[in-house]
Amino acid sequence: MDASGRISKGARVNMLFSNAAQVYLATGPIDGRKSFNALGALVTNTLKENPLSGRLFVFYNKKRDLLKLLYWDKNGLCLWQKRLAKGRFVMPREFSVASLELTYCQLKGLTEGIDWQKIEKPKELTYTLM
Repeated sequence: MDASGRISKGARVNMLFSNAAQVYLATGPIDGRKSFNALGALVTNTLKENPLSGRLFVFYNKKRDLLKLLYWDKNGLCLWQKRLAKGRFVMPREFSVASLELTYCQLKGLTEGIDWQKIEKPKELTYTLM
């Protein structure tokens, strides 16, 4: 929030994705002109997932300067995109799988243009009652 009590633009984007249950990065580049239907078809046919599941699906173009995020929000598909004015998003050159599951922190790093692969996934803890 700023001094006037309004939520800043950056904070709105953070809140937008913070409640995504799962985040999947498609590991092959896409044509940056693809929109809702074509990306939904990629989710279904390539990633073998349901685009209406509430999961967030991340795509990037061949030049690696454009990200597109597709997700279902209550009553419709949403498409968010970011094109870098300078530089490229950090992506490995080769993947061995069709998609990778990312944490919210890794997604945030990716959208900020930093090396998200260096952000470790938190270790899952298990407890028992005495």
